[in-house]
Amino acid sequence: MEPATPWNRRSSPDDTTVDGPTPAEIRKDPVQDLTAARCAAICLVEGSGGELTAETACLLRRRLRLAAGILFAGCALFLVRHLFLADFSTALGLFFFGFHVVVTAALGAVSALLWRRCELAIGWLRGVELAVFGLPAGLFLVYQFVLTARSATTGFFEFPVGAWLVLIFTYALFIPNHPRRASLVIGLIAAAPLVMLLATMASDQAVARLVTWDDLISLVLMLGLSAMAGIFGVDTIGSLRRAAFEARQLGQYRLKEMIGAGGMGEVYLAEHQLLKRPCVVKLIRPDKAGDPRVLARFQREVQSTARLTHWNTVEIFDYGVTEDGTFYYVMEYLPGMSLAELVGRHGPLAPERVIHLLRQACDALGEAHAAGLIHRDIKPGNIFAARQGGVYDVAKLLDFGLVKPIVDDQPIQLTTEGTITGSPLYMSPEQAIGEREPDARSDIYSLGAVAYYLLTGRPPFEGEKAIKVMFAHAHQEVVPPSKHRPEIPPDIEEVVLRCLAKNPDDRYSDAASLAEALGGCKSAGLWSRDHAARWWQQQGREASVA
Repeated sequence: MEPATPWNRRSSPDDTTVDGPTPAEIRKDPVQDLTAARCAAICLVEGSGGELTAETACLLRRRLRLAAGILFAGCALFLVRHLFLADFSTALGLFFFGFHVVVTAALGAVSALLWRRCELAIGWLRGVELAVFGLPAGLFLVYQFVLTARSATTGFFEFPVGAWLVLIFTYALFIPNHPRRASLVIGLIAAAPLVMLLATMASDQAVARLVTWDDLISLVLMLGLSAMAGIFGVDTIGSLRRAAFEARQLGQYRLKEMIGAGGMGEVYLAEHQLLKRPCVVKLIRPDKAGDPRVLARFQREVQSTARLTHWNTVEIFDYGVTEDGTFYYVMEYLPGMSLAELVGRHGPLAPERVIHLLRQACDALGEAHAAGLIHRDIKPGNIFAARQGGVYDVAKLLDFGLVKPIVDDQPIQLTTEGTITGSPLYMSPEQAIGEREPDARSDIYSLGAVAYYLLTGRPPFEGEKAIKVMFAHAHQEVVPPSKHRPEIPPDIEEVVLRCLAKNPDDRYSDAASLAEALGGCKSAGLWSRDHAARWWQQQGREASVA
């Protein structure tokens, strides 16, 4: 079990962004009573390409698991019946019973394999598919041979057509497939009993005399029509899935998997259909689509971020609205991990690395502040340590969902008086109290709280409830970082504590001043691109996605 160190335990009031009324101002917001718009959730579906995607492999595995379980249960139940009715006096009867046991055991083993957590490649899954349906088909052929042999003795023609129909429709209903492949498999299943019957008639004149043309025509019609219905069903289901995929594409972007969710909406890993370039799509939460403030804030986030061109700010590629009213924007894909994940997995960072990352964040914030924008949600989860152009530890500032212009000229009020915005673990005192408008120095405070977390593995203040943490930001003195880690240099500790001053006038006036102070620390410059590259290569991975 992982030791309960300060940097891997989960704080009670985590760094989830808060955007709601303070306790003193809680009251019903009439805007929230609006009926939700018709913005539907974006479902993750299989692409329309020829190759199976990872999502389709997962679907195929789930369907094979169900099909194998159903066929195993059926064979097991009939095996119990067979135990009492089998003719053990003949070699054919013994062989049939033994083969029934083998098929049942094999289906049970395949079903157990599909329930294991190990990953199976597409080729293996297709092999498993053949086993799941090939084994029962072989059993049914033996059963059919036994019945026709008995028919020659009794004078009454018996044929297990029901068993073959079950196999055909089980395949058609459970296995996702293209019509061409489904035609081949279902056609073989339908043809096998007819070929077997004709071969038996050719070798046994008693059976040939017993089977009439009416019997043959009836069997051909039943099996043929069932096969065509199964193939048509596969094609119909595939068409519906492709239509669903096309209806849920966001412009030229194909959603692949959901990788996160924030206060504004869901975040998906996606791919541009033509360029085949990975990207990240953020879209508004369907259950918030009816709130005009949310829609306006979403649009403001896009416009605000798109105005910023600094390389340490996440880049916006595209923005749009789907026919059903879903708002979305597309930003760059970032290999790496957030600072929250970095510390959570590897513990506190070296002071020189903290300086290296935060100076880049200061540069990004400096451009935003110069453009009249305040982030208001600086936290470890919103700063990403990425790899770009072969360079590691490139800091990227993310999620301008709470950004606010210093001069707000919006046509509607997006953050009402008496509300709190930000992440409780990292918000400034003025944000926690709500007595004055946040400015650039509020972001400086939050960046200082991030520095505290990076150096110590814990935020400046912790508590079981968010309101207690916000109260601490406003009224309690912070414990110096060196109390948690004595090896922290005094100069960087002094910078961090000045950022965390309660009075905004006592903090650094802007991001450039903070970057200059960080650059003046003795540890500045000790962490280089080469150090970063070696560290990441030692980890053997390029972590998750923004």
